[in-house]
Amino acid sequence: MASEGRTQAELPERLSGHLDAYAEHLRLERDRSEHTVRAYLADARSLLEHLVADVPDAGIGDLDLRVMRSWLSGQAAAGVARSTLARRTAASRTFTAWLTRTRRIARDPGARLASPKSHRTLPAVLRQEQAADAMRAAESGAAQMDPIALRDRLVVELLYASGIRVGELCGLDVGDVDHDRRVLRVLGKGNRERSVPFGGPAAEALDAWLAAGRPHLVREHSGSALLLGKRGRRLDQRQARSAVHEVLEAVPGAPSLAPHGLRHSAATHLLEGGADLRVVQELLGHTSLATTQLYTHVSVARLRAVHDQAHPRA
Repeated sequence: MASEGRTQAELPERLSGHLDAYAEHLRLERDRSEHTVRAYLADARSLLEHLVADVPDAGIGDLDLRVMRSWLSGQAAAGVARSTLARRTAASRTFTAWLTRTRRIARDPGARLASPKSHRTLPAVLRQEQAADAMRAAESGAAQMDPIALRDRLVVELLYASGIRVGELCGLDVGDVDHDRRVLRVLGKGNRERSVPFGGPAAEALDAWLAAGRPHLVREHSGSALLLGKRGRRLDQRQARSAVHEVLEAVPGAPSLAPHGLRHSAATHLLEGGADLRVVQELLGHTSLATTQLYTHVSVARLRAVHDQAHPRA
């Protein structure tokens, strides 16, 4: 961008004075950290430098939507990352909103400035055969009936079988399990309760844990927590993540996933198996169907990859 090399001294006083007042506002009225103040000022300065590079005798009243869009467009053309563009867009809107409130400009051009859309990264998932291998690895590890291994098997089985979040898993109590119907009572985001089914292998892992695992770890302070750590306290999310990582390390070629990766895998495999999108939405506890639709893109991406590898005319 043409204005990138300007220094504070080169910005006309008619504009730099506004930056001084803006800095005072951020520090004293907004109570922003010095790091945040510097970042906001740098973006505001860059915007004003672009303004005078475009119109040398411009005043603050000449800052309009066209200038803001041109400023962002130049940065995008220079290869600035979308995440950085989004941050600078937000910072510039904060600046123009302040200019408007303090009557330095008549109308707020930032109110109509759209943020650049970030690329949506598809979550990594296991292939179905990798998921099966992971569950077999966990079962094999629990074969000696070690309490921790039994617990870790149940962790991966329930995460994959039900698609619940790791926080929901760690929050389960013994009474949240309906053994007869193979259903978990889950307290999700916003304290919304839902029922989530699980299958036979997870039921077997649950029975083994309750019979030969939990009794060896339970203490007076354990309460009703379903899953316990070595000292008898409720299993925390860090321990659950470690269990998932250790199991997946035993599967050749499997991606390194956190517990949320098993949730992604469960949703993807359900859809690949023909499950209705709204049923998957209910199982995952999504309030918006659009969130669940992300998993349909994962399935299409996998099909495309297989096609590209195998089809002679791909």
